[in-house]
Amino acid sequence: MQHVYTADPAPLVHDGRVYLYTGHDEDNSTNYTMKEWRVWSSADMVNWTDHGSPLSVASFSWASANAWAGQVVNRNGKFYWYVPTTERATGRMAIGVAVSDSPTGPFRDALGHPLVGNGEIDPTVFIDDDGQAYLYWGNPNLWYVRLNADMISYSGSPAKIPLTTAGFGTRTGDPNRPTLFEEGPWVYKRGGLYYIVYAAKCCSEFIAYSTAPGPTGPWTYRGTIMPTQGSSFTNHPGIVDFKGTSYFFYHNGALPGGSGYTRSVGVEKFSYNPDGTIPTINMTSTGAPQVGTLDPYIRQEAETIAWESGIETEPSSEGGMNVGYTENGDYIKVKGVAFGAGPSSFTARVASATGGSAIELHLGGPNGTVVGRCGVPNTGGWQTWTTVSCPVGGATGTQDLYLRFAGGSGYLVNADWWRFTAGAPTALPGRPGGSPRERGGFLRLAP
Repeated sequence: MQHVYTADPAPLVHDGRVYLYTGHDEDNSTNYTMKEWRVWSSADMVNWTDHGSPLSVASFSWASANAWAGQVVNRNGKFYWYVPTTERATGRMAIGVAVSDSPTGPFRDALGHPLVGNGEIDPTVFIDDDGQAYLYWGNPNLWYVRLNADMISYSGSPAKIPLTTAGFGTRTGDPNRPTLFEEGPWVYKRGGLYYIVYAAKCCSEFIAYSTAPGPTGPWTYRGTIMPTQGSSFTNHPGIVDFKGTSYFFYHNGALPGGSGYTRSVGVEKFSYNPDGTIPTINMTSTGAPQVGTLDPYIRQEAETIAWESGIETEPSSEGGMNVGYTENGDYIKVKGVAFGAGPSSFTARVASATGGSAIELHLGGPNGTVVGRCGVPNTGGWQTWTTVSCPVGGATGTQDLYLRFAGGSGYLVNADWWRFTAGAPTALPGRPGGSPRERGGFLRLAP
């Protein structure tokens, strides 16, 4: 995601998609200025849909600030989002829980008060094979409680997991923190072995992990997963399996203006070693490979993006999100679009308060082959929507698609969704021996 700063990734696999829950670092932050949480999803690990912010500090009447690192789990047809935020009454961090019937929200405060609070942060939730759920959190300590089946209450009292050097490695130079455990635990089970992955040392942090035969230990330190790197002095892990492959999520400061307070989430594909250990994983600029292709013949949200330049997103009056604040030359890249034999037309839901602009359809790059051009009129406002269509020719096979916004100065087009229609391209007159060129402002094909 390039149009907002994101941090603290928490992936969840549900119904054939990966849902990614993140924090949102505000632009130009010089501290952990975070007011809301955001949701993204993907079916192929490269084209990610922006679902906006269905939960914020303001969603909790008892909270005052700090939308920090949380996690969502699915149980009994509901989605529970555990988040740390500042309790207004005490001024200390506490763990709240929000609930929704949908992975994309809206979420509401499930309790009207903190679930648990002792001033520590970064909750993670794990549901064991026997149905027992555990909530872990902590910095500087590591705590857990056994959640009840309702997922919004717990049995017993919070207990500390002993932070031993055998269990969590040895830190030097800080007598108050003898082990490497810092924060951001992520707990899961694989092949009968329990894993806890966490931000280690400080600062800068790296990602380490430990394993155990049971959900509360005893833990054995296993080493480094991701070394210190990436222009952010914090990091935060999340691991899931999706469509037979394992993925490691993290954050860094790789975007323009990025830092330890303006972070960005990344993901890498990895494979466990035969003995169940996790290899060293390094950050890359390419990330995970695409799984499958994108179907252009069904409705695709405009805010489904593999890469972008210049755009922003905002809530749409027709529901969900839309792409907005586009200017001449801005674009959206959608990766691995399976055109097959080729479409005959392109349709988009658009709004504009200016008119005289267009969405150009390029293949291979933002200045690549143009296979269609849809003019966009003045619709009467930025949230006054209409549907436009235009013919398309020359888009075949599987290719990267760039939706490039073209026009004069200022903001041009808001886009809500798009789709192609399969069929033979409309025959347009062209110059002898060459491909059709733009006629009437609707279609332009590269020679």
